This record gives sequence, C-alpha cells and structure tokens, in this order.
Amino acid sequence: MRPFLIMPSQQKKIIFCMAGVLSFACALGVVTALGTPLWIKATILCKTGALLVNASGQELDKFMGEMQYGLFHGEGVRQCGLGARPFRFSFFPDLLKAIPVSIHVNVILFSAILIVLTMVGTAFFMYNAFGKPFETLHGPLGLYLLSFISVALWLPATSHQAQGSCGCLVMILFASEVKIHHLSEKIANYKEGTYIYKTQSEKYTTSFWVVFICFFVHFLNGLLIRLAGFQFPFAKSKDTETTNVAADLMY
Repeated sequence: MRPFLIMPSQQKKIIFCMAGVLSFACALGVVTALGTPLWIKATILCKTGALLVNASGQELDKFMGEMQYGLFHGEGVRQCGLGARPFRFSFFPDLLKAIPVSIHVNVILFSAILIVLTMVGTAFFMYNAFGKPFETLHGPLGLYLLSFISVALWLPATSHQAQGSCGCLVMILFASEVKIHHLSEKIANYKEGTYIYKTQSEKYTTSFWVVFICFFVHFLNGLLIRLAGFQFPFAKSKDTETTNVAADLMY
C-alpha cells in the first residue's frame, strides 16, 4: 500500500505548531471574553432631570451616569441630580423583556461555536505538526474537515474561514444589538418609570476587541497554511492528478 503523505518538513512542523498555538490562544481569549462584562462602556444622561432644571455645560455632570456590560451581566451608576445610584444587572433573566433576545442569544451561540471550532482547529494543527497524518483524513486537507460544519452554518468552506466567519458574525450581531436596537438605553431605562435616560457615548472595550483579534488571527492561520505549501481543498493541479493516476496504475 502506497503512503498517502510524506512526513512534513521541520519548517512545516513549525508553521503548523505556530498556527496551533495561535488558535489555542484565541480559544482562551474568547472563553475569557464570553464571561467578562467588558464588551461595552457607555455614558448615559438623565434626560428628564436635565430638562427639568434646564442644565447645560458642567451642570450636566450631575445628570451623567455610566455603565459597562458584557453578554451576561454588567454594572453602572445612574445620576439624576440627586447623587449616584449604583446598580447591577444580569441579562438572564432580568432583562429578557427589554432586550432583543434572539440577537443576544445568537451572539452567545456563535461565540460558543467559535470556541469549539477553534479548539478543534488547534487539535488538527497540532496533529499535523507532531503526528503522522494521512492525507485522506488527518493530513493537511484534513484541516478543512470542519467545512461540513461550515456548510451547515452557511459559512465558507475552510475551517479557519469558518472560525473567522463566526468571529465576524459575533461582532456584527453584537454591534447591531448595541447601535440599531439601542441596547444601552434599554438597560438604563429598565424599570425606571420616573426618569428617562439617553445614551451619550458608547465604546467597545477589551472583550469585543479580543474577538476582533481572533477574527484576524484565523485568517492569518489560513495564510500560514498557504506558506506551508498546501493548496486549499479541491485545488489540485493537473500534474498532481496525473502523478496520482500513474501511482494508482503501478499499484
């Protein structure tokens, strides 16, 4: 029986190992980001109080609060001219009636899928770096086995692209939830019958940018695969096909 694949060179081992380490670091980063309330930091203005006293300039500081939150919980301070009022909140079950639940759940779901795909991708990279892979299943083209999962999710055909697409979906969905659905205002006004709060500013913080970095790293891993000299699936040259046919005839 002919061997399917020659053992990778030292250079290719290093490249696959680097890609595996990057994937593992991304998985840890996304896991940490998923549980921390560091996705958004926002400042909120007590519009009702500011209009009552016709506040302007530095007087608005007495009516300005802030909050920061993630995908599961957060905290902040409300101010409406009568001193600071700290508050804490959880999305589940506290804010289920106030937020766009379907979008929020999808952000969490795709974050979880991203973690799983990244860990499986790490295993494939490490196996190809240190194991004895066979091209038909575990070899370089085996890095694209996750394409079956990707097809089910309407994502691109390669595993690193699937991971990058999940990261992109997480950022797009979360950004739409914050900007289009005014998530910060809905949180600030939850169970506040007397006062109306309006968002003054919002900025994405650590956890959001961790997902962005992972999105970038997954495409970097795709570049590393190309540097290792492996073609993307179903992109074999005619010379390779001719060689394989000739080898099959010999055996």
